[in-house]
Amino acid sequence: MTLHSHLRREVHYGRVVSAHSDRPGTVLDMLSAAVASAPERTAVVDGALRLTYAEVDGHVATCAAALASYGVKAGDRVALLLANRADVLVLMLAAARIGAITVPMNIRQKPPETAYALNASGAILLCHEAGLAGELPLPEDVPALRHCIAVDDDLRIWQHAAVQREPAEAEPSEEMPFCILYTSGTTGRPKGALITHLGVLTSVLGAQQTLGLEDGEVTVMPVPASHITGIVLQLMLTLRVAGTLILMREFKARRFLEIASREGMTFTSMVPAMYVLCLMDDAYDSFDLSHWRVGTFGGAPMPDSVIADLARRNPALRLSNIYGATETTSPAVIMPAAETAERSHQVGRPLPYCELLIMDDEGREVPRGQQGEIWIAGPMVIPCYWNDPEATASAFVGGHWRSGDIGSLDEDGFLQLFDRKKDMINRGGFKIYSVEVENVLASHPSVIEVGVVGRPCPVLGERSEAFVYVREAIADDALRAYCAARLSDYKIPDAFTILSEALPRNANGKLLKTALREQAMARLQKTGTAAS
Repeated sequence: MTLHSHLRREVHYGRVVSAHSDRPGTVLDMLSAAVASAPERTAVVDGALRLTYAEVDGHVATCAAALASYGVKAGDRVALLLANRADVLVLMLAAARIGAITVPMNIRQKPPETAYALNASGAILLCHEAGLAGELPLPEDVPALRHCIAVDDDLRIWQHAAVQREPAEAEPSEEMPFCILYTSGTTGRPKGALITHLGVLTSVLGAQQTLGLEDGEVTVMPVPASHITGIVLQLMLTLRVAGTLILMREFKARRFLEIASREGMTFTSMVPAMYVLCLMDDAYDSFDLSHWRVGTFGGAPMPDSVIADLARRNPALRLSNIYGATETTSPAVIMPAAETAERSHQVGRPLPYCELLIMDDEGREVPRGQQGEIWIAGPMVIPCYWNDPEATASAFVGGHWRSGDIGSLDEDGFLQLFDRKKDMINRGGFKIYSVEVENVLASHPSVIEVGVVGRPCPVLGERSEAFVYVREAIADDALRAYCAARLSDYKIPDAFTILSEALPRNANGKLLKTALREQAMARLQKTGTAAS
């Protein structure tokens, strides 16, 4: 297999982009290909439920007919408030078959958040976990919603009684919306990223070819199916290679290792903290992980010590960092596995169809090696935010999505990520990129994970505080000395908060720095000073 299939210049969404010339037409073509090549292969494992590709295809047809009987038609939105279960894959494919658009949502969100996504998307049907019936918004708060369907392990979506009729299948089009994902809203109200079939197909082919994935891969999925990583790098990527997808409702290190060993896992995608927790399990070396060939990570730095430990204990494992976002339909940048250990301070190289620029505040490209905001264009970049022209106009310039991340490209084209613009700390005029400090602290043998945030200071503007989750008790002075030997003096955290429990993260594994800032502010208010 060549690293990447042939690319050609094409026009999509009014932009000129480089796209795979031999790609499938829509996501549904990947299902058809998998059914044709391996109908009896196990497609999905969801607890005790095991479905072959032929069975998945049958359930998709049944579900599409059921959706049509509820009045769902092309262009309508179908919301999903579901855990990692087989119903998610079936529903997404069934909706696509009739041209409807799914709106996956996080099961940990609260009624006001659910109401916002339902109203903003205009969803007419909600499929939810039966156990979350008490967490749904009131009917009067979601006036466009017509139907709510509860599912659990005893009543799957394809088992729901409904007047069956043949759905009107939509004319296949790769620019059709596949789903809408609402961003976390850390910079304002959530925005609905419009994910298209073209975006999904581009990212899936790029990941498959770069990671060297083969027919029939076996993957364990611990990340949420409501997140772009789960949808693209697990659900759809497994479909592309007609592989076996084993779903986890929640991540537990021991349970993950048990499943990976029993099922012969070959590939997975996790956040670094999940790898760390697996390696911390005393029984790690007793599990048969010999089939594990490919592992990807993203969303946070992977400590060098963890990369080295994985290489020693799993010599066949190829580890790759991945950088992307919901707006880029996940991977825009992938680190070649052979470079991971030597380039742990970088996140990878832009994929061939990804145009990545480093721009200054005046909208000018900076020279190689200099820092600026990362702008990204390509066929995998979303065309717009759903029904939000103001947000679209603000985030896109000339077809490029402005990421809000600070980075630089070296002479070899590898990307180094420094920080979110909003996470950069300005200490007396000196810029501190929190990720640089986090990388240093994460390399300490006593540290499991760390988050560095800024807190207000009347003298310097901001000071920095490090929240550190440790394996064993350690003094602030020891961490301060460790930083002093590796960082400029102004980059050394002004304060340390030592924790014996994990840092707060959302369901997608992303560190909640907003929560850390709130803790820092609460402590300042309690002490009555911002200068210490």
